Amino acid sequence: MSLKKFIVDLSEQERQLCQEVVKKLKGTSQKVKRANILLKADSGWSDAKIAEALDCRTKTVENVRKRFVECGFQETLERKPRQSPPTAKLLDGEQEAKIIAMRLGDPPTGFGKWTLRLLARKVVELEIAPVVSYQTVRRTLKKTR
Repeated sequence: MSLKKFIVDLSEQERQLCQEVVKKLKGTSQKVKRANILLKADSGWSDAKIAEALDCRTKTVENVRKRFVECGFQETLERKPRQSPPTAKLLDGEQEAKIIAMRLGDPPTGFGKWTLRLLARKVVELEIAPVVSYQTVRRTLKKTR
């Protein structure tokens, strides 16, 4: 049997908090699962046995152990917040404001109303943005309604 690099040793207060989370199902299902992992790891269960009992992967148990040792109890129990959004914004606030103002104005001559494709072409034509799709215009206008 290999030696564990990350040993979970909960204090009495941490153990009580984990038991309370598990007993009352406080928080998300992931939080309850992490609390269960910490409790079982503290009582000496192997990673494989914990993973089988909680219906998760062994890597999940290893990650929870590692995070507990490196980051501490509270950070392990709570969800790790995302550092940055999944995709960067395509338009800044000033560009969005110009698109909204254009949409509220009169459409070009020959058109009864603004369409998304017409707005997108006009935004590129007026050099508000170098390239923009009609879907980006749609998302921008949807925020305002």
